[in-house]
Amino acid sequence: MTQKPLLVTTALPYANGDLHIGHIVEHTQADIWVRFQRMSGRECYFFSADDTHGTPIMLKAKSQGVQPEELIAKVLEDHKRDSNDYGTCFDNYGSTHSESNKAITYDIFKYLQSKDSFEKKEIEQFYCEHDQMFLPDRFIGGTCPACKTPEQYGDQCEKCSKTYEPKDLLEPKCSLCKNTPILKPTEHLYFKLSDHQDFLQKWVPAHTQKAVSQKLDEWLKESLQDWCISRDEPYFGFEIPDHPGKYFYVWLDAPIGYMSSAQDWCKKNNKDFDKLWQDSEIHHFIGKDIIAFHCLFWPALLKQADKNTPEEVHVHGFLTVNGAKMSKSKGTFILIKDYLKFMEPTYLRYYLACKLSATVDDFDFSLEDFVNRVNSDLIGKITNIGSRGFQMLQKKLDGKLAPLDGDSLKLLERATSRSQEISAYYQNCEFSKAMVAIREVAEDANKYFDETAPWKLIKTDPEATRQSLSLTIHWFRVLAIYLKPVIPEFAKKVEALLSEEFSWDSVQTTLDPTLEIPTFSHLATRIDQETLEKIIEAGKPGE
Repeated sequence: MTQKPLLVTTALPYANGDLHIGHIVEHTQADIWVRFQRMSGRECYFFSADDTHGTPIMLKAKSQGVQPEELIAKVLEDHKRDSNDYGTCFDNYGSTHSESNKAITYDIFKYLQSKDSFEKKEIEQFYCEHDQMFLPDRFIGGTCPACKTPEQYGDQCEKCSKTYEPKDLLEPKCSLCKNTPILKPTEHLYFKLSDHQDFLQKWVPAHTQKAVSQKLDEWLKESLQDWCISRDEPYFGFEIPDHPGKYFYVWLDAPIGYMSSAQDWCKKNNKDFDKLWQDSEIHHFIGKDIIAFHCLFWPALLKQADKNTPEEVHVHGFLTVNGAKMSKSKGTFILIKDYLKFMEPTYLRYYLACKLSATVDDFDFSLEDFVNRVNSDLIGKITNIGSRGFQMLQKKLDGKLAPLDGDSLKLLERATSRSQEISAYYQNCEFSKAMVAIREVAEDANKYFDETAPWKLIKTDPEATRQSLSLTIHWFRVLAIYLKPVIPEFAKKVEALLSEEFSWDSVQTTLDPTLEIPTFSHLATRIDQETLEKIIEAGKPGE
């Protein structure tokens, strides 16, 4: 049976700042999954884009004395550079402020309009008399009406994740001037989300993790509220056709950015976008703070538009640094551009893989643990076994391999037999479990190397030593294959040494014994606290 193509996306970074380690967690998670799928022979496409609309963009541009278009163009350039330098294998990275995204948004809106999917309602909305504007969600602060947590935004509580109407906030304040706004009547368009309650009650548990489904059940066990998809001017975004002064709420055209990014790639590569979207398994990777938008509004909108809905929404937890929220003052708000000035992506990718799982649990990036884990495992257990085997074979035995004998093949099977287990971990986004299994394979290899002691054996039996080193290199080759989705640049160096390109099935083959190993090249070196301190200093204010 022919497998469907995979169409994979990450959540769209907001175009008001640089990519930081929080963004990179998600990019790494999706990138590992995509690379594994491609290694396994799956047809897989990978897209993202900048989220560019909304009042925050408009006001930041104003504070900088530039037009919003100029601001988002610069941020897009920076995001593309950082993603490329980090090695994220996007097929296309677009922008929601593009003609293609505007065209798809308008097409979907008009189609939904023809199906009577919207209702116009007059509502009371907060208006700031001081700033003379209706306040968008993110410019109203107040106390969450559900859990009573203070200082929350006007659309969703960061503490309990409850979504609500801004007018439901307790003790509301204008985020710009801190004055209390007044309620003033205005008209808005609402998507009839309530029409899709039955669909979503079945869709959510079938396409999300159990914890996500349980969380969303808090919405679904009650009657769903219709979803306001318009905002009053001034607003940076797409004006709604035939509704002057009204603009699409950013959360309507933002996920459509997945489609427009894919369409832009299709145009460049002579592919049929409609066929790709409709025929693919769609996988979204997101953080748990935006599950309502991706798991309620988005699938309902796609279904009503007769578009293919996601096969799975992969949700991860929040990242803390040294046990707390990222902080610029403490230097733990780490920008990826600062990290890349001092360290290769390999180290961060490996460490994040050790932390990432298929749960929505929060996880901590410990700076001390980062250094220790990389040095102990990636360098001490994995890289060193390869370096020792390659270099000794070259220096002492002319770089020539021996055909593996029966005993060596049996020992190697201890490594290759774990392929199915590790494959399942990758498939299910259980990357931390995959790293444990790979580390165990490396420990077996190191134990074998130490027990055979080739540095002693070569004095009495060079050919037995060649057999030992050849098995060590095969063992390390298996490790490099297993790690290729996580640390592709590392694997590329091993591929160059062995004159091959690894697929997942490469685990089941052995090297040509006539292969002559070329001059050994550097794979990876230990990292130190001093270098990490430089990254931290680079992220502090004023630096």
